[in-house]
Amino acid sequence: MASHSQTTGETERPVSEGGSRGERDLAEDATESGALELVSVTEEDLPIVETPTTFNVSSFSSQNSHSNQFYDPGSQDPHVPVELPAVASAPLPVYKAHNIQIPPSPGVPIIKVQPFLNGKDLSNLKSLCWPYVSRRLLALLIIIGILIVLILSLGIGLGVGLESCSGKFHCVSSARCISRKAVCDGVQDCGDGEDELSCVRVSGRSSVLQVFSKGSWRTVCSEGWHSQLGSLACRQLGYNSYVNTTAIPFSSIEAVFQNNLVALDVSQTALQDTSKIHNSSYVRKTTCSSGLVTAVKCIDCGSRPAARSRIVGGNESRLGQVPWQVSLHYQNQHLCGGSVISEHWILTAAHCVYGFAQPVLWTVYAGIINQPLSVSGAHSVEKIIYHANFRPEGLSYNIALIKLKLPLFFNDQVAPICLPSYGETFKDGQMCLISGWGATVDDGEASVSLHVTQVPLLSSRQCHRGERGLTSWNTCAGYLEGGAGTCQGDSGGPLACQGSGWTLVGTASWAKSCGQKNKPGVYTSISEALTWIQQQMEKEEDQGH
Repeated sequence: MASHSQTTGETERPVSEGGSRGERDLAEDATESGALELVSVTEEDLPIVETPTTFNVSSFSSQNSHSNQFYDPGSQDPHVPVELPAVASAPLPVYKAHNIQIPPSPGVPIIKVQPFLNGKDLSNLKSLCWPYVSRRLLALLIIIGILIVLILSLGIGLGVGLESCSGKFHCVSSARCISRKAVCDGVQDCGDGEDELSCVRVSGRSSVLQVFSKGSWRTVCSEGWHSQLGSLACRQLGYNSYVNTTAIPFSSIEAVFQNNLVALDVSQTALQDTSKIHNSSYVRKTTCSSGLVTAVKCIDCGSRPAARSRIVGGNESRLGQVPWQVSLHYQNQHLCGGSVISEHWILTAAHCVYGFAQPVLWTVYAGIINQPLSVSGAHSVEKIIYHANFRPEGLSYNIALIKLKLPLFFNDQVAPICLPSYGETFKDGQMCLISGWGATVDDGEASVSLHVTQVPLLSSRQCHRGERGLTSWNTCAGYLEGGAGTCQGDSGGPLACQGSGWTLVGTASWAKSCGQKNKPGVYTSISEALTWIQQQMEKEEDQGH
């Protein structure tokens, strides 16, 4: 992690980038010629023609060579060269040479290219070549025509598919479209039940509970509410824990959440552990005469019980200052950071695990300040999930989840950070915490000690001015004049801001150098990734029941 006084280079890289580039030189020479056949021809055998005394003859040979830097753009790692085939893809032509003795000239090699045209006058070069060129052109035109037809057919097919899904829900697993009113109705219409996921959320600064019903999000009134509903709601949010439910005045929540009020009308005896609270048979419209709506808390998060001092830029951390910070080790070496979001789940960057997401090669260290010298205290990994749309060359979808085999034990040194609620916002310029074991200078070694510092959130305008190609999946933090920021080895680490508690606003994604002027740190927006995060966690909770 770079401090305010450091200056570095400007090479663009993922902040966890390391390793070396391998190169191989490949060269291939291929020359093929036919066997020579000597033919004895007498003067009587030759026709009487006027023969020029000079023949212009070109020998036939071919030599192929290949660049020593050929890369496959579709390969997983652009630094790994792809070998070319050892032989040419098509054989070289074979030519026969006939030695024809024409007195009084010495022997001249004459190249005969098969096939000859029987009975044709070969002196007319145009009559020989034109049909051949026409056939090639005709074949080329046919191929182009076929391609155009295929492209048009594909385009029309896609257009019809998109038009038919307009205003509907697209089932990715079964490649079909269903009505939006069939989404979150308690009946699985898609192949893997994806239409019944992400049907519950907590919204706004008060974390009010909402369910998706009949095509829109609806705020849950406190009428008829009981604790078993709270436990089921938290499971649908991806947690296996439930803390409490609070009834809060309708007037205290944001105006956008005051419409479409519903109550959940279901008895405790009718509910099972696998029940979904958004089931259409449970949901009924209400005027919410009590004037109270439901706020749910699933996990105790966002606190720092052991932290008693403020953070000053670039300081080494003390135990408990950022208890959600973890170190991700790949084959027993620190590679990236991550954030604890529940007993079983760690959130990090997709580029940390992309291409080598084998759980057995990874371990997680929580509640540490200095990098461990032994494997004691390591937590084994059960599963690694990264966003299916992530691509190494892009800046979007750079998010991943790591599931631990055994749950973490929370204490003053290990504690989860809160995920943001839907619609929760943080002000530009707000000071937030970043932390990690990354290098303190560009291209430097990873730090032994955990560093933590404060950086301000930047507006979208400032963010896009400093970095190009950003999307809604990105947020920026740092000093435009240069200073503290993320560096190599900090990837996947937290950008933590204070709301109702410490909240994970971003995950360290990319940076041009470390703390350079007009090159702020780029983070994956957790608000943008929230639906995906909770969907993956909910899937795992469903499979565990």
